[in-house]
Amino acid sequence: MFLYEAAALGAATLWALTGLLSAGPAQHLGAIVFNCTRMVLVALMLSVWVALTTGWSSIAGDHLVPLVLSGFIGIFLGDTALFLTLNRMGPRRTAMLFSLNAPMSAILGWMVLGEHLNATQIFGILLTFLGVLLAIRFGKRKSQLHKWESIRGPIWVGVLIGLAAALSQSVGSLIARPIMESGADPVAASSIRVGVAALGLLALTRLPFSWVKPAGRLTLPITGIIALSGLLGMGLGMTLILFALSGGEVGIIATLSATTPVVMLPMMWWRTREMPAIGAWAGAALVVAGSALLFAS
Repeated sequence: MFLYEAAALGAATLWALTGLLSAGPAQHLGAIVFNCTRMVLVALMLSVWVALTTGWSSIAGDHLVPLVLSGFIGIFLGDTALFLTLNRMGPRRTAMLFSLNAPMSAILGWMVLGEHLNATQIFGILLTFLGVLLAIRFGKRKSQLHKWESIRGPIWVGVLIGLAAALSQSVGSLIARPIMESGADPVAASSIRVGVAALGLLALTRLPFSWVKPAGRLTLPITGIIALSGLLGMGLGMTLILFALSGGEVGIIATLSATTPVVMLPMMWWRTREMPAIGAWAGAALVVAGSALLFAS
């Protein structure tokens, strides 16, 4: 009983944990090099898994172009923007901004695929956006001095990059949706998408620009943390959510998996020894409430 719901909460918890695990290495290496290292490691893990489970047979020839495009937009662009946001805005605000991919997906589904949005879902979208605005504007007290609560550079730049990350994730998912509905193996499809992102990031790091070069030295302990964050977030986390969707109600599973911003707050409290502000709790609660309404029907 509640096994699928527990799996969805487990996925949300792992995604919150990987956000905190990634903050230090991403700041040390720079967003581009960190994401490149992470994607290469995750692509290798997924490819080995698919090879052992013979999942490649589920990928047809006409699946490749959409999956490549989905990987480029959703993961190469989306994850790169995500970690650029993480370095500017900290893990809490980044999680809040990235949670907007759910209402963005609903809006894109309505605009592009002609999917219906009822009044409850529209209210859920507005509630989610309000929660994010509340958490960013009133989510920090003056007494909170931990570096994770600091904003580097203009706040509007960080917000725009975070919105770009959420939008890229939504577009990438929208492109991949017909392929997944056709019965393609999720891990095989993910390995192609992540592989495309890894190749794109490797090419990006070869450009003669300082901002794509390592900000710090890639050590063995940092590589281990990056591998762990990739394994927990993109490996175990995605496996749990796919298991949850295999037997749970989609609306409930989607809502529970959207609790990452809430789950992250006590983790940050424990890690930083600073209690999050009331605005942070209220904003995260509104995001979950908005997600519940969004997936209610």
